Amino acid sequence: MSIREEQKSEPAEEYYTWTGKARGWLLKHLPADKLLPQDQPSYVASWIYVFGMGAIVSLVFIVVSGVVLSLNGPAWYHISDFGHFVNSVHLWSVEVFFITMVVHLWGKYWMAAWRGGRTLTWITGVAAFLVSIVAAFTGYLLQTNFDSQWIAFEGKDALNASGIGAWFNVADLGQIFGFHIVLLPLAVGAVVALHVILVRMHGVVPPIDAAESDAQLSGDVLLGDGTALGHSPAAQPDANPEQREATR
Repeated sequence: MSIREEQKSEPAEEYYTWTGKARGWLLKHLPADKLLPQDQPSYVASWIYVFGMGAIVSLVFIVVSGVVLSLNGPAWYHISDFGHFVNSVHLWSVEVFFITMVVHLWGKYWMAAWRGGRTLTWITGVAAFLVSIVAAFTGYLLQTNFDSQWIAFEGKDALNASGIGAWFNVADLGQIFGFHIVLLPLAVGAVVALHVILVRMHGVVPPIDAAESDAQLSGDVLLGDGTALGHSPAAQPDANPEQREATR
């Protein structure tokens, strides 16, 4: 009996409360070996898979530098050398974040990353990009200089024309400050966290020419020789049948 058949023969645990059902769903769809995997398929060594993690690392720098800036107020970086340094770190982290995210999105687009039940993973990635654009826009409005003033008064007409200006006043520094340091960071963090969890659940999308070896698509765990756990390798025909007859 294979390992998979032994696992199927075990009686399923029944859950009667919503907390128990939630626990059962998480254990089924997101076990520890998927949440914190030790091994990855060989194709993950390609450079195209680096940019997703690059965007996450940049996001960490954005959050840390943004917290320091928010604790000292919007005018701090104008009068402090250290504040100017932290503001520069925040700015360039945003630049790197968008560069890596755009390359990541284009790379996954040409790899058809929605394959194998990964549609929601792709949607959350695009949503993270769109929400990040709004967060970056509010960040430019908080520079408290001529650039932010020009951006605010040029952008208000577009927002008013679309009807958004009734709830989103770009000339209100307090409102923009609340959006930028509370609501939008929470939204970006939630969407990115959901995106990463979905990647863990469904696995890293393989290149199109490697789809047949995708363990997540077949539901198997690939061994080092390329065979799947619970399946025996297919018998290969002898290269020289005459030699086989001679050995009998």
